[in-house]
Amino acid sequence: MHGLAFDIAHLLTGSLVLVSFMLLYQGRMFSLLNVFALHAFVLSLSVAWQALVQGAPHLYVTAALALVFKVIVIPVALHRIVRRLGIHQTLEIVAGIGPTMLAGMGLVALSIVVMLPVTVGVDTLAREDLAFALSVVLLGLLMMVTRRNAVSQVIGFMSLENGLVLAATGAKGMPLVVEISIAFSILIAFIVIGIFLFRIRERFDTVDVHALDRFRGERL
Repeated sequence: MHGLAFDIAHLLTGSLVLVSFMLLYQGRMFSLLNVFALHAFVLSLSVAWQALVQGAPHLYVTAALALVFKVIVIPVALHRIVRRLGIHQTLEIVAGIGPTMLAGMGLVALSIVVMLPVTVGVDTLAREDLAFALSVVLLGLLMMVTRRNAVSQVIGFMSLENGLVLAATGAKGMPLVVEISIAFSILIAFIVIGIFLFRIRERFDTVDVHALDRFRGERL
């Protein structure tokens, strides 16, 4: 892959990292859900472009699954869950926005330092895509660690999974059966998570995991 195709692939994968930082920056629930939909949309564009340049039609299925489930179905369902639970719109970040963003930049640098040397001899685009994908995974983990709200931690988990999909497609794709099984696994996990959120809200009257720690070991 050379020239314009190479540049567009880099633009899309780099944009996914940028949107991951946007996820870290969000302080309001509905804005977070909207940015996650954008995150999934950029992923679907990246996967569709890889399908085109690699001549791998099965990757179009991956892009379509990401577009349907992660851009439309899951964000809409989360919007409804948030409204029904009456979750407060402001999200608390453990370390504050500034330190969290600095930590995110450090993780991106770490991804580049770790990934590029161990992929010497691999196709140039695949090497750099793997570095970007690792960045997205680590930023998703950072979001899960620094957010106290259970819904925002779910978003962090799903953005992490987007990074894994990016890595798989950048490394010359994956079998179609694996893509379909991953999509249904994520859908089932989302349903289970939704049920747990309702149960937590019903029992403790909050989905703030910091507040839940105070109930640990206490009889209700």
